[in-house]
This record gives sequence, C-alpha cells and structure tokens, in this order.
Amino acid sequence: MTRDTDPGTRQVLVWMCVLIAVNQLGFGAVIPVLPLYAQSFGVSQAAIGATVAVYGLARMLCSVPTGRVADRFGRRTALATGGAISALGNLWSAAAASYPELVLARFVAGAGAGIVLTAGMIVLADITRTATRGRTMAIYQGVFLFAVGIGPFPGGYLAERFGLPAPFVVYGIASAVVTAVAWFGVAETRAMGLRTGGGSGVMGSLSEQLRTLAANTGFVLACLISLIGAVARTGALFSIVPVLAQDRLGLSATRIGLGFALGSIVGLLVTYPGGAIADRYGRKAIIVPATIFTGISMLAFSIAPDYAWFLVACTVWGGAVAASGAAPAAYAADSAPPGANAAAMSSYRMVSDTGYVVGPILLGWLGDLHGLDAPLLISAVALVAIAIVFGALAAETHRRM
Repeated sequence: MTRDTDPGTRQVLVWMCVLIAVNQLGFGAVIPVLPLYAQSFGVSQAAIGATVAVYGLARMLCSVPTGRVADRFGRRTALATGGAISALGNLWSAAAASYPELVLARFVAGAGAGIVLTAGMIVLADITRTATRGRTMAIYQGVFLFAVGIGPFPGGYLAERFGLPAPFVVYGIASAVVTAVAWFGVAETRAMGLRTGGGSGVMGSLSEQLRTLAANTGFVLACLISLIGAVARTGALFSIVPVLAQDRLGLSATRIGLGFALGSIVGLLVTYPGGAIADRYGRKAIIVPATIFTGISMLAFSIAPDYAWFLVACTVWGGAVAASGAAPAAYAADSAPPGANAAAMSSYRMVSDTGYVVGPILLGWLGDLHGLDAPLLISAVALVAIAIVFGALAAETHRRM
C-alpha cells in the first residue's frame, strides 16, 4: 500500500484484491481450455472466436448500465449481483450439450463478469486520488493480472485430469465466492466517489457527463489503447495462440498454461513499479513504451519456432501488459469530472469490452482466411500505431511530483 493511503481506503483495496483474485483465477482457468472446448463441438476457428466474442458482447452491453446501478443502488450491490450471474453462466457453460447452448451460457457468464469488472473499476476510482492513483490501481491490477495469468496452469491440469468442462465449474464456484466477498467484505464507496473526480467541470446528467468525456481527446485515446489491447488479448492471445501452440509446436494445454503463468509471474514483478512510474513521471511515460512492447510480443508468438521461444513471448507479453495495466485506467479516472467516476469508468470499460466482441470474430475470420500468423501480425501493428498516436496527441494528466 502507498503511505498516502488512509486506513479506510486500504481496507476497501484489500477486499477488492481478494475479490478480483478469486474472480480472475477462475477466469484464467478457462483461457487455455475454451478454444479446445469449443473446438470439441466441431466448429470453425471463427466460431471458436465467437465463444469469446459473445462473452465480450455481454460485458460491453452491461458496462454503462452497471454504472447507473452503481450510482443508484451502490457499488457493493452491483458487485454481488455480477458475481451471482457469473456463477450461473459458468456452471451452465460446463453443462452445455451443444455449441449454441455454450454460446448462450457464455453470454450469461460475460454479463456477470462485465458487472463485476465495471463496478470494481468504479470502486477503485472512488477510493483513489490523482497523486497516488497509479500505484493504488497497480496493486489491484497486479493481483488481477497475476490471478488471470496463473489460472491457466491449474485450468489446463484440471482439463486434462477431469475433462474440458472442469475449469468452468471452478470458475462458477469462484464467482459464487465473489458474491459473498462483495456483500460481506467490500464497504460501500459511493459517497467517496463524489470527492475524488479527477478532472474539471461539474456533475450533471449521464448524457452531459458522457459528452464531456467524449470531448476529451486523451480520454478517448486511452479508451482506444484499452480497446486495441482487448482485441489483441481476446482475438489473438486467447483465441489464436493456444491453437497455434498446439498445432505448430505440439504443446499440451498444461504447457500452454504454464507459459501464460510464467508471463503472469513476470508481470507481478513489474506491476507496482509501473504504477509508481505513472505517478512520478506521468501516465504516458509507461503507457507508450509498454504498449509497443505488447505489440512486439504478438510478433514473437507468431515467429516462435519452439517452446523456449514461446516462453519468451509469454514473458514479454506478461511484463508489458502488467507494466501498463493500471496506467490507462488511471488516465481515464484522472479525466473524470467530479462525481462522474461511474460514467467515466463504465464508458471506459464499455469501449474496452468492445474489443472482446470485435477481436475474436475479426481475428478468427482473418485466421481462417490467411492463416494463424495474420491476426498476430495485425495486432502487433495496431498496438504500436496506437501507442505512437497516444504519445503524440494525448495530454498528460499527472505531472512529476
């Protein structure tokens, strides 16, 4: 924790870290398994991508409504509701008897996840201030990324030992635990959010808040950074890389999961330093180079000739994503007018989750047409390009202390 963080904030942050660790450990467990599970129904690469995309569609559709629920009924209510819906969707996914049923179950699971993730970001915006926001969010983001990164290892083992549906059962149980933690552990932070808006202006209606945010070039570009990162993560890393690693390198689900877990461990080591850099030297100082290295990792996955190279690609990916994980969200929270944390963070999540819809379908389609290397190369170019544009056009929201 940072020295400037008060005891009430620390307590909320601790419980939110517990909540997100449980939630994302379950999510991570299904990452190396989902493409193989969908493939077991005898569908195409594009259809495999659709099982990821429909999850993102539900998350996207729930983002802004979650902001309204969080403002009206409280952050804790939103978190607990999302956990319960996620539990239902994941247990249904494990029991799916056909591809269409799996898609429907994934939509329900995605709706629950979207509510949890959006409400979580609103809570983090509520309890942080600009001077320490990067470091505080980095702690949360570090737990998030470590859990989702380490999850594929036990997920792959469970799939091999008990069958492909097993990780979905684990995710369902984890989501039920999230509901309990949200209701009994996390304090309500709605009142705190009225005091921690990072930008200028006054709180108005939702439409006024969204118009103010849309006119902020830096906020829009931060959303695009998150969008393209989500396209690469879900369309390339989650949907393409496991299939590529299995078909080209002959890797098992356990070895793929171990590679992702290695990247997660590296990411854990650089997450807090990344947040500290964002607080000391500004958000752009970490967002731009880390996004470029994320693009380089996509290229490394594409040209990997063996397992050792695959592990290097996982390491670069994990380090780069973790280093910048908190900074774009901190930038978005910095841009929020007073009292508009819910509007800022829910719209930021909505744009990011659009990548979960577009990425798997678009990159899966490109993979069907041009081979599995094409989606990785396009992701690499897009990540480097948006990093350069953000560096050139976005105003810094936090100066050196």
